[in-house]
Amino acid sequence: MENAPRAAVIGWPVKHSRSPIIHRHWLKTYDLAGSYDRLALEPEKAEAFFRSFSSSGLVGANVTIPYKETAFSCCDEVDETARVLGAVNTIVLKDGRLLGSNTDEFGFLGSLDSGAPGWDEIGKTAIVLGAGGAARAVVWALLSRGLTVHLFNRTRKRAKVLADRFGSGVQVHEFDDLPTILKTVSIFVNTTSFGMEGQPALDVDLSPMPGSAVVTDIVYVPLETPLLALARHRGLQTVDGLGMLLHQAIPGFELWFGHRPQVTAELRSIVLEDMAWDEKLGEA
Repeated sequence: MENAPRAAVIGWPVKHSRSPIIHRHWLKTYDLAGSYDRLALEPEKAEAFFRSFSSSGLVGANVTIPYKETAFSCCDEVDETARVLGAVNTIVLKDGRLLGSNTDEFGFLGSLDSGAPGWDEIGKTAIVLGAGGAARAVVWALLSRGLTVHLFNRTRKRAKVLADRFGSGVQVHEFDDLPTILKTVSIFVNTTSFGMEGQPALDVDLSPMPGSAVVTDIVYVPLETPLLALARHRGLQTVDGLGMLLHQAIPGFELWFGHRPQVTAELRSIVLEDMAWDEKLGEA
């Protein structure tokens, strides 16, 4: 249809983004007019593109690396989460104004609520490894559920910057403190690249953790990281990183296409099949 809404994922590079698989599945499932594509945007053109987004022909977009901060600076208005995190991953054009939001918090909490129901009632102490952009969203999400966050990062200075952003609810520690903190923790979150395909495994002893604790990893390639495998063998609840990717897509789809979608087992299977196909191509 000529006037059907068009959305896209914007990044550099962007060819491996699985957002089109998710949104196209929902468009088909709910029989909605519209399209969703990939848009590879050269760095030197990024700011001008977002400044003139109204002429792009798109109703909105997902924004991925390396443009989350650029898009943030070009928005006419941002939501509270985007303001706190200093980055947007979802934009929508409304009445000629570019509105930005950050759905990573929504995605992280949605994944945990789905994969480990009641996780935030087990206890109120969390460990977060890492202090990058993903860690910001995770810390903000955990604080919103009333948890105290114990932050560990290879560079203490960077962790301190993140902690200062959020206040007394976040405490920075040296790695020597990890075994002691693990004894009382209710959730353990890895936001680093350790365990990602091609990266070294995260070397951590989970044995001090209470048996009721939850371990989650924002990495989803591989789906079961060495950390999650270790936690599963320990008998702990685990939540993989794919759920965050799927759930963070919900608000944007609703904004652009007017229907609130659901994350289903079918959608998860479709994305997993695509991941397996990519792995086969890599081996060819």
